[in-house]
Amino acid sequence: MTQPLRHPALYHRHTALGAKFAAFGGWEMPLEYAGGGVLKEHAAVREDVGVFDVSHLGKARVRGRGAAGFVNACLSNDLDRISAGQAQYTLCLADDGGVVDDLIAYRFGDDDMFLIPNAANTAEVVRRLTEAAPTGIGVVDQHELFAVLAVQGPRSKPLLDSLGLPSDHDYMSFTVAEHAGTDVVVCRTGYTGEHGYELVVPSHDAHTLWDAIVEAGARPCGLAARDTLRTEMGYPLHGQDLSPEITPVQARSGWAVGWSKPAFWGRDALLAEKAEGPRRLLWGIESLDRGIPRAHMTVLSGDTAIGEVTSGTFSPTRKVGIGLALIDTAAGISEGDEVALDVRGRRSAIRVVKPPFVKSSVR
Repeated sequence: MTQPLRHPALYHRHTALGAKFAAFGGWEMPLEYAGGGVLKEHAAVREDVGVFDVSHLGKARVRGRGAAGFVNACLSNDLDRISAGQAQYTLCLADDGGVVDDLIAYRFGDDDMFLIPNAANTAEVVRRLTEAAPTGIGVVDQHELFAVLAVQGPRSKPLLDSLGLPSDHDYMSFTVAEHAGTDVVVCRTGYTGEHGYELVVPSHDAHTLWDAIVEAGARPCGLAARDTLRTEMGYPLHGQDLSPEITPVQARSGWAVGWSKPAFWGRDALLAEKAEGPRRLLWGIESLDRGIPRAHMTVLSGDTAIGEVTSGTFSPTRKVGIGLALIDTAAGISEGDEVALDVRGRRSAIRVVKPPFVKSSVR
């Protein structure tokens, strides 16, 4: 029996704004809003400031003596690289090196970790951690207890300043502040390539914070614009560019692996693949004609299939088709090579490139 889609705490706010909804990881979330659509929402983030409701993302707490050390022995990245008050992008891997999920780990302290996985994978991440947790460490699924609002764009800092929220902390660091009597976790993170923040607030107080952000001038943006923005940066999306079938070595996400750590899930398989060399690698592709790359299109060298598009879209900033594709290493492809896509039986010329497609202003 199919489970009904869950609604975020701000669902009625989105409805009032004329949002078009779509399913994301079991949640009904705004895809775009009336009176603008993807192009205007995308431009708002690149040129001004936008706000996304990304409350479908998971939330989990890991607490107990040595919680950070336990998480570090499970997930791929090295938590010893960061200290309390910092966040880290990391991966939950299967034994064969496939990616169960990619997530952000917030280090509140040695005994207190907060995790934000992807919506569809939260239950599995929590299950795996719970099964592995030693006595004294608790793993709690807090998926619906918190909302997450992403304020992104060149004007995100002055907007937070106007609300009395902290804005000067470093990239991938966070602090807890108060807004309208409620604690808000303010983290210098985002998925757009622009200066921005992700705010974690109790779900029952999300309306107050959302209203204040919108009244301060942020344009409400849906997840369609979030996808075009992240694709312009070459940021991977789990389920497309990373998956149980696509390892971090293949996806060029080895920077999120603590290779010298003595233990993490999938370590042996990943080390073996790294030593041998992956059979395929993720590349950026950009169209040389009017074609637009879409997921699952075949990449061709001559008449030979050499890969498959994992993500593709029209770049509102560049005004050209862009995407990511897994290409067989045996094909000997290099940056700048021109190959082709099979677009419903028609060949479309593309160039192999290294992302990002648009310069990032994150750091």
